[in-house]
Amino acid sequence: MSRSASAGAAIEPATFQVQQIWQQVDDQSQDISHLIDRTYRYHSVRELHWHLADRFSRPIRSLALSRV
Repeated sequence: MSRSASAGAAIEPATFQVQQIWQQVDDQSQDISHLIDRTYRYHSVRELHWHLADRFSRPIRSLALSRV
């Protein structure tokens, strides 16, 4: 590839997908992965937070995210 061709190539920003999502209530965990589109590619944890708050009609401060 020539230098000019590589300079014009678009660089995709880093993204990630949610593989599994759990709802924690007291000592009980429930898999709720089926409630979101797991093929969507998020650009940031902040975007994921906002999406989940909107999807579940919850205040953003009521959500906690952790990586396992």
